[in-house]
Amino acid sequence: MPIRSLIRAALLLLLMSSMPTPTLAQAVDDNPATRLARAEADVRAVDRALDLRVDDDTRNALRERIIAARVAATAATADLAEDLALVDARIAGLGPASAAEAPDLRTQRQRLARQHTLLDSNVKRGRLIGVEAQQLADELDQGVAERFSQTITARSPSPLLPTFWLAVLEALPRDLRRVEHYVATGVDAIGRGHGAIWPALLGFVAAFAVAFPARITAQRFGRRFLIEDAPGHRVRRSAAAIWRVLVGTLAPFFAVTLLMAGLRWSQWLPAVWEPIADDLTIAATYAFFASSVTGALLLRGQPSWRVAPIADDVATELRPYSWLLAATAFVSYMLERTNVEIGISPAAQSATQVLEIILHLVVLAGALLALGRLRANRAEESATAPARAGLGAAALLAWVVALATLAALLLGFLGFALFTMKLVGWSIVLATATYLLMAAADDLAVTLFARDSTLGRAVSRGLGLRGAVVDQFGVLLSGVTRVTLALIALGLFFVPFGAGSGIGTLVARIGLLAQGVQVGGIAVSPGAIVRGVAVLFIGLTLVRAFRRWLEEKYLPATDLDGSARNSVGLVARYVGIALAVIWSLASLGIGIERIALLLSALSVGIGFGLQAITSNFVSGLILLAERPIKIGDWIRVGADEGDVKRISVRSTEIALADHSTLIVPNSELITKSVLNKTLAGPLGRIQVQFSVPLETDADRVSAIVADTFAQEAEVLDDPAPKVFVDSIADGRIFFNCFAHVASPRVAYGTRSAILTILLRRFRAEDIDIGTMPQRMELIGGQQISS
Repeated sequence: MPIRSLIRAALLLLLMSSMPTPTLAQAVDDNPATRLARAEADVRAVDRALDLRVDDDTRNALRERIIAARVAATAATADLAEDLALVDARIAGLGPASAAEAPDLRTQRQRLARQHTLLDSNVKRGRLIGVEAQQLADELDQGVAERFSQTITARSPSPLLPTFWLAVLEALPRDLRRVEHYVATGVDAIGRGHGAIWPALLGFVAAFAVAFPARITAQRFGRRFLIEDAPGHRVRRSAAAIWRVLVGTLAPFFAVTLLMAGLRWSQWLPAVWEPIADDLTIAATYAFFASSVTGALLLRGQPSWRVAPIADDVATELRPYSWLLAATAFVSYMLERTNVEIGISPAAQSATQVLEIILHLVVLAGALLALGRLRANRAEESATAPARAGLGAAALLAWVVALATLAALLLGFLGFALFTMKLVGWSIVLATATYLLMAAADDLAVTLFARDSTLGRAVSRGLGLRGAVVDQFGVLLSGVTRVTLALIALGLFFVPFGAGSGIGTLVARIGLLAQGVQVGGIAVSPGAIVRGVAVLFIGLTLVRAFRRWLEEKYLPATDLDGSARNSVGLVARYVGIALAVIWSLASLGIGIERIALLLSALSVGIGFGLQAITSNFVSGLILLAERPIKIGDWIRVGADEGDVKRISVRSTEIALADHSTLIVPNSELITKSVLNKTLAGPLGRIQVQFSVPLETDADRVSAIVADTFAQEAEVLDDPAPKVFVDSIADGRIFFNCFAHVASPRVAYGTRSAILTILLRRFRAEDIDIGTMPQRMELIGGQQISS
């Protein structure tokens, strides 16, 4: 039964957590050498224990002990290596020894040399202990694998053969006598030492109250709370499923526990039946857990609260089989444990295994047939609807497993067949529980860390993050949580089916993994990764705070303009980000020399493949430093001109008149000609050119133009507008007029307004500003003039 080792390990962890505080404090205060010596003693004890015959439970305990010793030895060795590095650094700081060295320096050098020798010896001893512990763990794993292989490859007579049942019949009288003796021993013990009956009645009443009224009340309370107070439909839906599993599992567990406690208090449970009582508690707990978790997934009565996208007819059809799966697991476990406690014959145990296999096969085949019938009905109702290939492949695989199990049963490989069926049942329960937890983690993370949620708005305002960043964090948190749950489920997959695969061993392996894996001389571990991410987050937060202080407090107090402030802020930002990244890498154990080595190794690739990016980056730094172009300048690049809106280290953004944005690589602004109309000053100039007939009063025309300039509000008085007679040719007087405005951005509109006024004034004054008369000569013909 899968849940047995899980509950046993949970009790073990609970017992460990209840250890006295001084003992834990003492363990923490031990120096590395003491921890290494204790780990070595554990390794030697396990080595001596393997010289004798050990059972499965003892082997499990030895395996957990040796892995814990390896974890302790590895941690102590790492601490000693750090101390050794410090001692070596102090020795290097003293410099080379000399004959004229001061006595105190010589004494210190000798003391450090002794420390170096002792630490180096302990480090080597710790590494050797780790190797020996790994070898012992491998030996234990090999023994487990061999026994497991023997179990699933062992062959007995086929149940189809008469010899199989003849052996059962031959052993039946002795088995019946053993059962009778087991029952009689318990009854005699009850008759001799039973006490008052009221504790048993009280336990029965309490068990009934917990199993029915309390369980129903808890389910109703959870449903009412989720409907009224829980945020978001997705969170309520997942929380309802988890709450259903918890109540459906814990209520029967406490009910059976109270019932057994009442029987023990009244002394109606003899010592010989105690193991069966414990097994009954374990089996009932697992059976109700399996029923609750599959029921929470199917949720036949409340389809709107269903987590998985399962159709109503599928949920209705499969729900009875989830009960049958739980009942089969309960019966199978109780049969096995009862056989062990009574000690029945191997022939009877084989018959019991056949019964268990048949029960599992009937449940599995019934569920597959029900699903096949539903798929066939849907195919008839909607011939055009595409069938799901994944469900078909899963059903085909399940049929293959069922047929393989049936073949193994008929051939006499009972161990393999029973293991396969148990693995299928455990896989269904584990996969269902993992799916519910993943859905709950996803719903909770995405709902809480959303830009429009209460927590999302608080985080966004408190840290100054954009809404998209909050959403991305929720998605990333959901992904990390789901991957972690998947890894835990993968680790629990084979836990119930082999010696040495208990939770304690799994926890010990996780602790060993947490110490890190050496990759290129760098210890990569979950703790180091979390530390590096935390340091990077803190560094970026400090950079953001410093940049905000720089831009909002310090730079406004200087005489720098807006563009210069932006340049200083950008440079400070990129320098701060670079320092934060270096700090994060240093927390991972990657020093500056490694980073320099990496950059030198990438220099060739940068030289060939990243030339354009490098050129733009350097050009951006030049623009930010020399500032030939600033934010707010009106520039012309080629045939396009507009306002400079943003300058980064890679490109510059220019807002054009049609509201589009021109993104120009910085290298183009450095290596090519660029017209900056506002570099020397912000003024813009207007030029108006026209001509009038020669007989027109030039002074009058100049006055009209000057008066028009004076009346236009956008035209500046300083520099003053100018009206020039540019030339006299072909019977016309050519005027060239200039005026200045505050910005080139308003020059075009102001020029249009001035031209409109001039046309109106000249028309009123009957001044001709038309085109020059054209004269065309025809060769060989009469001259025509106009």
